[in-house]
Amino acid sequence: MFFGGGFPGFDMPGGFGGGPRRGGGGPVNNSRYYEVLGVPKDADEATIKKAHRKAALKHHPDKGGDEEKFKEINEAYDVLRDSEKRRIYDQFGEEAVKEGMGGGGGGPADIFDLFGMGGGRRGSARERRSEDVVHKMKVSLEEMYKGSVRKLQMTRSVKCDKCSGSGSKSGKRYTCETCHGSGVEMKLRALGPGMVQQIQQRCSRCGGGGYSCPPGDKCGQCDGKGLAPEKKVFEVHIEPGHRHGSKVVFRGEAGSDSPDVLPGDLIFILEQKEHATFKRIGTDLFFEKTVSLVDALCGAHFHLPHLDERVLEVASTGVIKPDSWACIKGEGMPVQGRPFDKGNLYIHFTVEFPDSVSAAQAEALKAAFGGPTPNGAAPMAEVEEVRLQPVADIEQEIKARREQERRTGAEAYDSDSDDEIRGGQRVSCAQQ
Repeated sequence: MFFGGGFPGFDMPGGFGGGPRRGGGGPVNNSRYYEVLGVPKDADEATIKKAHRKAALKHHPDKGGDEEKFKEINEAYDVLRDSEKRRIYDQFGEEAVKEGMGGGGGGPADIFDLFGMGGGRRGSARERRSEDVVHKMKVSLEEMYKGSVRKLQMTRSVKCDKCSGSGSKSGKRYTCETCHGSGVEMKLRALGPGMVQQIQQRCSRCGGGGYSCPPGDKCGQCDGKGLAPEKKVFEVHIEPGHRHGSKVVFRGEAGSDSPDVLPGDLIFILEQKEHATFKRIGTDLFFEKTVSLVDALCGAHFHLPHLDERVLEVASTGVIKPDSWACIKGEGMPVQGRPFDKGNLYIHFTVEFPDSVSAAQAEALKAAFGGPTPNGAAPMAEVEEVRLQPVADIEQEIKARREQERRTGAEAYDSDSDDEIRGGQRVSCAQQ
């Protein structure tokens, strides 16, 4: 018999060739990360997130904390915040996470799966999953800056707890007589005289589940479907630094479309709302500021309300030129996972000029900056005085000029002249 002396190449227990097996054969280090954050092993996601913020604030290097301790805190949080990494850590320990064991390995169950003796329980469970449910969530820039929690109530279908998903009072599973348990039925569709098409579609009786309970034995709670509606409130944690398109995933919380399959994931996709004051590019913020000509020349001083309700007092030094930029470092958006690391805040200045100046103001400006300087030394007989007329919108002005040329025929004249030139060249070439 194959089992007589154990598996060839295995020394059970202990893995391959009697060597040590990862995640088995001895104690694993699966408590240090919890101790670093100061949370119990059964802590939920909100508790872990709160503990990380508190520890990171206390030990951040910019606040006088230990840099190595800060890295250790972020490492622990990176593992415990991810449900899959946390599962691997709890089962196989810190070494397994660092070595990147994606699905967990090395245990006895893996050996049975290798030889097909585990019934394919893990692989089949992963294959048979309900579809994920995706929702888009509008989020303000303030929420992405400070972080927030949204509470949403969702209705999902879960396995009926009264009949354990069988759909019947007796607990018996009845194979659907229409599809014979396959979940699909074949139908013929006429395409034309003497032509039919055979199509496959979801069973109309069982809805694709493969089971259909008779009316006399139907479960009163789920009406024989094996699934019952359930309302649940989800807390969507928007972290500081989340971006447009970021995903918040609740593993296995979307509900099921059949009692025999695993539930899908509930996914929230964050969509950033347009902000009235700030523009965002990555971790940087951009702000438009208009200053008067006096402030541009003598120095501007203004208050800038930030996204976290702080007010920044901004003072410029030197002359502000029109269409110039300035930067305030470290006042942009936070980096996700590192809320104390922030981008920059860039200010774009527009200088507002007065519509006119009085004679006294003009004399004062001349006294301060000097009078106008002639641009050239042209002969007096050729000098002609002209006046500048303001143009409010240059694009509109150009469109109006083109329209005027079209009406007066100037555009057609230019086009005919070009044709004559090109035509003359063609005749000249022909004569040669």
